[in-house]
Amino acid sequence: MSINLQKGQKIDLTKGGTGLTGVMVGLGWDEAQKASSGGFFSKFKSQSREYDFDCDASAILLNEEGKLIGTGVNSCCVYFGNLRHPSNAIVHQGDNLTGAGDGDDEQIFVDLPRVPAEIHKIVFVVNIYDATPRGQHFGMIRNAYIRLVDMQKNQEICNFNLSENYEGMTGLVVGELYRYKGEWKFNAVGQPVKEASRLNSLLYLYT
Repeated sequence: MSINLQKGQKIDLTKGGTGLTGVMVGLGWDEAQKASSGGFFSKFKSQSREYDFDCDASAILLNEEGKLIGTGVNSCCVYFGNLRHPSNAIVHQGDNLTGAGDGDDEQIFVDLPRVPAEIHKIVFVVNIYDATPRGQHFGMIRNAYIRLVDMQKNQEICNFNLSENYEGMTGLVVGELYRYKGEWKFNAVGQPVKEASRLNSLLYLYT
């Protein structure tokens, strides 16, 4: 049975010999109701509606000190511009430019036993591409979530719905996989970031 996590809640993934190896990390979101001639959503002005909401999910890779792995973006991050880590342990399934449709909008696969020993934490983030010039923010997004699926059993392990008010925020640190005493755990984070129109703004948090 899948566990519904609350912000800040942590769970064990591999402790006790669960046999878990392959994890699919699914992230999803929906655009809030479009503006009408009046009412609450009319405040979402026409500029933001000229563009689709291009939310990008990425995996940021950190060392034991919580700092970025390596020196270049492709060594410390798996994202739409770098879909596969050199170890093949972390693979992004590609960019969804609109967030349309049901189910996960973007997925990242993690083969836990193959994750290089130098990687101690994998942080999953989402940012709205070009949010500031387009006048967009996560207050205009609803039903944002992250979920983990056991790939061998095809069963959802846990999910975390981000239900807070993220008005004015353009990025989210959603959750993180991390090593603890030789085992893997997951932490539901839900930390908003005000300016994250570009991935570099999120990477800067870990420099």
